[in-house]
Amino acid sequence: MKNIKYLLILVSATLLSSFAQPIFAQENDFIKEYLERLEKSKEYLILVAETMPEDKYEFKATPESMSFAENLMHIGWAMDWHSQSLMGGREARDWNTDTELKVDNKSKKEMIAKISETFDKTIEFISNFDPNRLEERLDYFGADRTKRQILLLLADHITHHRGQMLVYMRLNGLKPPRYVLYQ
Repeated sequence: MKNIKYLLILVSATLLSSFAQPIFAQENDFIKEYLERLEKSKEYLILVAETMPEDKYEFKATPESMSFAENLMHIGWAMDWHSQSLMGGREARDWNTDTELKVDNKSKKEMIAKISETFDKTIEFISNFDPNRLEERLDYFGADRTKRQILLLLADHITHHRGQMLVYMRLNGLKPPRYVLYQ
C-alpha cells in the first residue's frame, strides 16, 4: 500500500511538471519573439530618423501635432516608462523637469543616439524579465492589463508614432525607407 501511495505521488508530480513545462516554454518563446521584433523596430526607426533631413525635424503635419523630432523622442519616453517604470517599478521620470528623453536642444545625431540607447535599455530589461511575471496585472490608465499586454501595447505605440513620422516624410517629398518585416 505504501508503494502505491509513493507511486501515485510520483506519477502526479510527473504529470504536473509535464503541464508546466510547455507553459513556461511558451512564455520564453513570447519574450524571444518580442525581442526579435523590438530589435527590428529599432533598426527601422533609426533608419527612418537618419533618412529625414535635420532641417525637417521640426516639421508638423498640423499646428497641434507633434513634430517629427517630438514623435521620435516620445517613442523613447514611452519605451522607458512602459519598461523601466510601469513593468520594472522604477519611479517614472518627471515630464516637466526631465529633459533626457525630450527634444530639448538635441541635434538629430543626439536624438538618434538617445533613441538607440533607450531601445538597448528596453531590450536589456525585457531580456532579463522573468517570463513567469507576464501574467501579473497592472492598472493601465484605468484598464486592468497583464504585463504581456503592456509589451504588446508598447509595440503598437512605437508603430503608431513611427507611422506618423513616415507620413511626415511623404509630406516633405521624401521616400521613406523600405518597410522591414517582423517589427
